[in-house]
Amino acid sequence: MSIPLPPARAAWRNRLYQIIFEADTPAGKAFDVGLIVCILVSVALVMLDSVQDIHTRFHQELWVAEWVVTVLFSAEYLARLLSAPRPWAYARSLFGVIDLLSILPTLLMLLFPELAYLLTIRALRLLRIFRIFKLGRYIAETQIILTALRQSRQKITVFLTAVCVLVVMMGSTLYVVEGPANGFTSIPKSMYWAIVTITTVGYGDIAPKTPLGQLVASLAMISGYAIIAVPTGIVSSELIRGERPRAPTRPVTCPHCLLEGHQDDARFCRACGAALLSAAPALSVAHKTQRSGPG
Repeated sequence: MSIPLPPARAAWRNRLYQIIFEADTPAGKAFDVGLIVCILVSVALVMLDSVQDIHTRFHQELWVAEWVVTVLFSAEYLARLLSAPRPWAYARSLFGVIDLLSILPTLLMLLFPELAYLLTIRALRLLRIFRIFKLGRYIAETQIILTALRQSRQKITVFLTAVCVLVVMMGSTLYVVEGPANGFTSIPKSMYWAIVTITTVGYGDIAPKTPLGQLVASLAMISGYAIIAVPTGIVSSELIRGERPRAPTRPVTCPHCLLEGHQDDARFCRACGAALLSAAPALSVAHKTQRSGPG
């Protein structure tokens, strides 16, 4: 049996919330699958539209398809605002911003047709690629990666600070040793060389010519291997820690803080304590079995 829904909300809004924000029902799963298909189609349209030959031959068809997808995403965004218990919290959330960015460029072209004649409209059209990030909410492992990055942020910040200090020191040294005659015309440009060298990119547009400068460059190249390995190890350790066995979770979204993923027997949000709008199906079946007895 489900947890009683808040009486202040209309029944259709509660039903819409369960379909859109939760995926442990047939209707919710069907909604998510359909939305994933729309996301993939929309991203494919953006890619095809960037090919000049396809854009020239199928401009009208691509334009119609783009508007169909935009209408669908607009309807989804409005449905989320209508069904969310706290619409403003959803609109300010990460996925709320991504959902808005996925429809904003096409709508701006409708409101301001003169933008179509500006080269900057290409940047607005590229914003449609944000639709691919809408897939993140359907990938459970995304939460593990985000958690690992959050747990690693302090260590990585300290590490990046040390790298910045090293870049400044090497850039300043090469500026003094090599000088403008060898292409090191300023400390910022010398720092650019240090970054390119340490990250093992090696464009080759600037290179030291003196023996001392080449020695510093050799030290930068050797340190580059350690610099690449350290943040990888930090994040990897957090990922391994996050992969430890955890209690089974359900794709239920908290109506208050919009946190996703709760334990099977959870009736309240683990972050803010708000009541969840639906109970775990497995828990309900277990309760029914206990009441009816083994026979």
